[in-house]
Parts: sequence; C-alpha cells; structure tokens
Amino acid sequence: MKPSLRIIIADDHPLYRHGLVDILRSAGLDVVGEAATGPDAVRLVRERQPDLALFDVKMPGGGVAAASEAKSASPTTKVIMLTVSEDEDDLAAAIDAGASGYVLKGVAGRELVAILLQVADGDPYVSSTLAWAAIRRQTEVAIDPLSGLTKREREILALVAEGLGNAEIGERLGLAEKTVKHYMTSLFEKLGARSRVEAALIGYKAGMGHDNTRAGG
Repeated sequence: MKPSLRIIIADDHPLYRHGLVDILRSAGLDVVGEAATGPDAVRLVRERQPDLALFDVKMPGGGVAAASEAKSASPTTKVIMLTVSEDEDDLAAAIDAGASGYVLKGVAGRELVAILLQVADGDPYVSSTLAWAAIRRQTEVAIDPLSGLTKREREILALVAEGLGNAEIGERLGLAEKTVKHYMTSLFEKLGARSRVEAALIGYKAGMGHDNTRAGG
C-alpha cells in the first residue's frame, strides 16, 4: 500500500465521483482534487502534480483530450481512464493520448485499488479483451517491428507480453531490476512505443505472451 499516493478524480457524475473518493480514502490513498470537466481536470493536474489522475472518457470537455493535455502539463502523472466504454476507438485514442490504464467502471473497489497501485508501480493496465481489440485495430506494417531487437530484448518483450513486471522479469532472466529498466528504455525506442501497454501489444501481435488481464503489467 502507498498511503502517500496522490490522486485526482475527474468524472461528471457527482454520486459516482464522491463514492470513488470514499473508496480510495478508506484504502489509505490521498485524493487531492476532484473535477467534473476535462479543462478543470487538466488545471488540477497542472497545479497539484498528482501521482495518478483518474479521468472519465466521456466527461464534458473530453476525457481523452484532457488526458493528453494532462500528460503535457505533468509528465510524471500517470493517467487512468475509468469508463463504461468498451469501444475500440476510445481505447486506442486513450493509449495514443498516453494513458497508462483503461479500466471499466464495473470493477470492484478493492480491485480498482489494486490496479491503481499496479499502475503507480509502473505496470499499466488494460483488460485482456480490450487489449486484443486494440491489436485488431493496428495497421499491418511491411517491416517486422521486432527486426531491430537483440535476442535479450526479444526475451524481455516476450515476458512483458506475458504480463510480468520489471522485478519479475529480472528474477526470470537473472538480471537486476535496474538493468531490465535500461532494456525497457531501449525497447520503447526501437519499437516506437510510448508506454509499456503499447510495447506489450506489439509483442502480442508478434505472437508473444498469452491472454492475460495485465497487458503490460
């Protein structure tokens, strides 16, 4: 548990938002701001530089657009989309905007807290069903995206696609976690991926990994 984790919640439904605040605070998390619109959410992120920001996809002003602006205003803030939308376009747009998670609102409170801690630790979250939907949307490319990877980088990407975090990958391959992070940086650059989620999706498309609830976790 991270009692000092600072969170902003943006959702235009007051009852849902207030209930979410109560759940997170009861779990020891620090909710430092609430917003009902995209512009207000971006302003709060800019002012308070939270660790996490939970944005509703369909809130006034646009949750996805707000996510992109929030990432520019506070690059260290991890944005998580919390939504009822299972639309493939919404998911793809959220990933493109730099979101670190895409969570459906039907999730239980305890599970949501676990997801937030996972994302805060650097392991983005998206459901397996939606991850495969995103893969189907990707445009086929003539050049193998893995062609420039070393053998070790391929091994690491395969484990990312399986849902392993950096520490687990290090344990599996006998590497220090810091070394795995260096490999991950190289992977992002070579694959053109902006997040762990995107790297995992590329690995999935190349036949790596398996159906898992932590696509990139």
